[in-house]
Amino acid sequence: MSKVTPPRAKSRPVEDLDSVTIRFAGDSGDGIQVAGAQFSTATALAGNDLSTFPDYPADIRAPQGSLYGVSGYQIHFSSGRAYTPGDAPDVLVAMNPAALKVNLKDLRQGGLLVVNSDAFTPANLAKAGYAASPLEDGSLAGYRVIPVEFSQRTGEALQGLALTKPQVERCKNFYALGMMYWLYDRPLEATLGWISGKFKKVPLMAEANRKALLAGNAFAETAELFGQCYRVKAAPAQAGLCRNVTGNEAMALGLLTASQLSGLQLWYGSYPITPASEILHELSKYKNLGVKTFQAEDEIAAVCSAIGASFAGSLGTTGTSGPGVSLKSEALGLAAMVELPLVIVNVQRGGPSTGLPTKTEQSDLFQALYGRHGECPMPVLAAATPADCFQVAVEACRIAVKYMTPVLVLSDGFLGIGAEPWRVPDAAALPKFPPRPLPPPDQFQPYQRDPETLARPWARPGLAGYEHRVGGLEKADVTGAVSYDPENHERMCRLRQAKIERIASELPPVEVLGPKQGKVLVVGWGSTYGAITAAVSRLQAAGESAACLHLRHLNPLPPGLGEALSRYERVLVPELNLGQLVYVLRGRFLVDAQGLHKVKGQSFQVAEVESAVRKLLKGGGR
Repeated sequence: MSKVTPPRAKSRPVEDLDSVTIRFAGDSGDGIQVAGAQFSTATALAGNDLSTFPDYPADIRAPQGSLYGVSGYQIHFSSGRAYTPGDAPDVLVAMNPAALKVNLKDLRQGGLLVVNSDAFTPANLAKAGYAASPLEDGSLAGYRVIPVEFSQRTGEALQGLALTKPQVERCKNFYALGMMYWLYDRPLEATLGWISGKFKKVPLMAEANRKALLAGNAFAETAELFGQCYRVKAAPAQAGLCRNVTGNEAMALGLLTASQLSGLQLWYGSYPITPASEILHELSKYKNLGVKTFQAEDEIAAVCSAIGASFAGSLGTTGTSGPGVSLKSEALGLAAMVELPLVIVNVQRGGPSTGLPTKTEQSDLFQALYGRHGECPMPVLAAATPADCFQVAVEACRIAVKYMTPVLVLSDGFLGIGAEPWRVPDAAALPKFPPRPLPPPDQFQPYQRDPETLARPWARPGLAGYEHRVGGLEKADVTGAVSYDPENHERMCRLRQAKIERIASELPPVEVLGPKQGKVLVVGWGSTYGAITAAVSRLQAAGESAACLHLRHLNPLPPGLGEALSRYERVLVPELNLGQLVYVLRGRFLVDAQGLHKVKGQSFQVAEVESAVRKLLKGGGR
């Protein structure tokens, strides 16, 4: 398809911007996620760096027009590095009063507000809690308001097509999208191609959405609502092939790549749970590469199927969110006892119990480190960005195979459904990690440990001379027989702990961004990476004595961490919980680390982290 770029009036001025943050908001049925995802794809093709955050309502079928049924999608795109989806949106596209009510507080003062004025009916205003229309009472005076009759104008654009009124309404997201494409100079061809493919079996809807997109684009040009349009130049190009990827997609691709690098068939057993389900959906597409996906009847069956797959010689993996890890915990103890490779992905969400199913949180660190009965140590890794989920998945599988241990991987809702550009690695350059060869049958002992890693042999069933016992009862050292001997139990507990600790010897030392010593060090893990890095970069540009480091390996911790912490006067640990990593660092290194905590189901804003660091720089307390 030839490139389709928005038309430009010769007299219309174009303003260059370094970055823009846009949020689309409306009912779940308004196609907000589709509009946001398509804008993201067009932005990636335009060459900008970007970071996105889709925000889903928890209720599957919330009442139309209700506050708790609002769906949102925010994208920050830049001519430089986009570390986060942005703090305050520069533009809010609100498809109804509820979307305006929920999101207006985040829009920066003087920001652009594009509203679907057709939706501001008395009934919808009442549902959103408005006594009078905000479009008429002067309450929006601090913003640049552009009311557009999206429903009416979409209907006019689709006249002549045999569509019902609800079908016409479902196209208004593309009308709004077309306007935003014109305003920010986005190419149209990718979205037109997506429409053709998505609605291939429904040509009428394909034509309707195509017309709506082009009509909205033309309306933005001819109606002269905006006065000017904007351009964000392309970011410096990365070498190699890049694609836009969500964290869940990257995690799935990482597990698949690990299967190829290890030479093992991938098994992924999972029970659907928000926000981890997309990993199962993505892996199910790769049956041609030998991937086996299993949608279990519950979380216990899912993890046990993965343990069984590992026992049989496959790369057993499973994924879930926090409530699912709770249900899997006894089986994780079994995997640790029989010392089989297993990877468990936890895409964290707000808790406890059902909690906030569609919101993000980092509150499962204690669960990952300690959430099993008995002395049951387990390596724990955390991804920092959506694209980083790929590398973390590969690393987790490598550790699991090399050290014969279950490994827990922490992602979260912010990473899992968020997206960013990802440089596709050169597969030939990735190191392989096949299982360690077995000793001859006459020298085989089930728990005879490798002197380097302390890993036991991985003997698959059906191999003559390699028969051995498995199960949850304690094993005798070397022979693997069931043992109730107290001395043996303590020895085996210490051996399993020592095996995990040995992983630290091959981890890279911590890397500090900024001065190697100074006033404030910000320590983070997981999805706080973007906000922390952007905030510290701003402070360093302003000449402040601030640095940061980010932890990928949370158990065991990387070498040199304690020494790095000691070189700074103050240590700040931002977390989306009430203080978990900060508790670990205080106990492990006896450092007076201070926490910055947030449990609102939302990620940190850059300004929040920057403000907390500035208080410490001025000598402030917690």
